[in-house]
Amino acid sequence: QLNQLSLEGNMSEVPDFVLYEHAVGYALLKIKEFEDAALISSEVETAISNVQKFTGIVKMHAFEPFRNTENALENCNSISEGIAHSDLVNFLEANLPKKKKVIVGISDSRLSGSLQEQVSTIKPVFGGAITEILRGVRVHFEHLARELPHHSLNKAKISLGHSYSRAKVKFDVHRVDNMIIQSIALLDMLDKDINLFGMRIREWYSYHFPELFKVVPDQYKYIKCAVTILDRNKIAEDEEMNAKLAAIVEDEDKVAEILEAARTSMGMDISDLDLMNIERFATRVASLSEYRQRLHEYIKDRMGACAPSLCALIGEQVGARLISHAGSLTNLAKYPASTVQILGAEKALFRALKSRTNTPKYGLLFHSSFIGRASAKNKGRISRFIANKCTIASRIDCFSEVPVPTFGEHLREQVEERLKYFETGQVPQKNIDVMTKAQEEAEPAREKVLKKKKKAAKKAKKAAEEEAVEVEETPKKKKKRASEVVEEEQENVEEKPKKKKKKVKTEDDE
Repeated sequence: QLNQLSLEGNMSEVPDFVLYEHAVGYALLKIKEFEDAALISSEVETAISNVQKFTGIVKMHAFEPFRNTENALENCNSISEGIAHSDLVNFLEANLPKKKKVIVGISDSRLSGSLQEQVSTIKPVFGGAITEILRGVRVHFEHLARELPHHSLNKAKISLGHSYSRAKVKFDVHRVDNMIIQSIALLDMLDKDINLFGMRIREWYSYHFPELFKVVPDQYKYIKCAVTILDRNKIAEDEEMNAKLAAIVEDEDKVAEILEAARTSMGMDISDLDLMNIERFATRVASLSEYRQRLHEYIKDRMGACAPSLCALIGEQVGARLISHAGSLTNLAKYPASTVQILGAEKALFRALKSRTNTPKYGLLFHSSFIGRASAKNKGRISRFIANKCTIASRIDCFSEVPVPTFGEHLREQVEERLKYFETGQVPQKNIDVMTKAQEEAEPAREKVLKKKKKAAKKAKKAAEEEAVEVEETPKKKKKRASEVVEEEQENVEEKPKKKKKKVKTEDDE
């Protein structure tokens, strides 16, 4: 902070040199001496539009190109993060005068602080007139660097821009949280739709068989039973009905209850056309329920790959909802525990702040099983504790190279111990001891994950090679078959006229 304040205090000073970072390399430009520091801004502004005037103020002092594209990308990433690369430090030390402290204009404040720590002979400044000078350098750089051909400058910009963008966008396909966000939104939508459709089927079919819902309250099983039974008056005629219902309900006593209820039902008779429409609608809803189950398994697998610790701590559905509400796993990792605690209860929070009443104790975390198990007076405490552990788990998942569920499992044990502490007063383990144990157990788990990834990469490589070999072989086989077909056709054509000639000779002989 002291370095930052000193740099901001030097913004009005006139620099001796200006550092400019180009896609080709580093450029050090010398600035004309000004008697009054206030004149530099006005002169630079008037000279930006005129190349000759601007070259009278700014001249090329030194230039060092990058060795290759990889080196350029490495330097570019360092500059974007505000870190002075060793190439930049060596370039400044080699080309700046070493007798006195030189004032150098820098574009970024973070880079200025990093350079001030590493190079003792310079006094970096930024902002003010330096921003205008660098803007003019950016416009007239091709004229200032006449030694470099113009087409190479443009080519370097395009190639480095492409490489830099790819480096920033590069990610592991197994750790994509966007897919989790879309999937959990679809899952919530399916839950609402399936509940609505199930209620509509129950109302519709209850005109014919109202007692079925009391015997089979589960929605999915009720729909499957309704599709299987359809007309309750014909249930005794189907010999396989008992086996079909037993496969759905998985209870022989329930099957007997269904048959007895169908025999003594008070429902009205229904036409075949109505039953056909009920069957179609119920079949669609049953397929939606099955797809919902598969989608839940997909979210579980995705959460296990993207955020295994958060999934092990709080479950895949609540964890996925937290990520979706935050926007991404990175955003969730940046949130403090107090924000994570009330995620999903923003309206209640602002309403409480406006009316000066009690703020909410939990948002999306209310769906966790830990909140339901806690007593009424301890719900707020356990909610705060869970939010703290969720923050730790999300940061471990987000910033570790190989995320494993070990930390989440130990954090879950801590929540269990905290619940026991609230109920019985049993003192839980210290956090440092739990994390040390988790770190020791996480190493072999990481090695297993890396081995699995290597095996999967080898299998994928072999499969790709086999496919390439098959693609190369298939055209050759086709050509051979085509040639064989042509040869067979030629033989048939040669044989047919011979047979005709023989027949003509036999007629003449007769």
